[in-house]
Amino acid sequence: MTRVVAQGTFDLLHPGHLHYLREAAAMGTELHAIVARHENVTHKDAPVLDGRQRTEMVGALDPVDEAHLGHPEDIFVPIQRIDPDLIVLGHDQHHDEAAIADALATRGIDCSIERAGPREPDFDEELLSTSAIVQRILDRHH
Repeated sequence: MTRVVAQGTFDLLHPGHLHYLREAAAMGTELHAIVARHENVTHKDAPVLDGRQRTEMVGALDPVDEAHLGHPEDIFVPIQRIDPDLIVLGHDQHHDEAAIADALATRGIDCSIERAGPREPDFDEELLSTSAIVQRILDRHH
């Protein structure tokens, strides 16, 4: 069995999220998704939906075997508990792979790190980011 972890904010689910989770699931036999807590999202606008709602939505997706809400202070706590063989990062996530590898080694977690590939839009107007969805809503309602 190959246990895989994918992680992200997963706010306002869109086809890009599904692509990432499907690709991560294909790299193993069991996919665990870790959903970032509101207070840990500091690299972009705060999520629209509460962490429990986002976790419930991600957990309902077919590629995901189990969804977990992240730890409020230490993002590696759920990774230690899950003990994955592989962590799959999204193609556009801001994470530094070398820094993650160092943090995993420090904690005695032996797993690989890979990046998922991007999903190409199926049509010109397809939205593949939460910020693009929010912007379209704002544009249409102002």
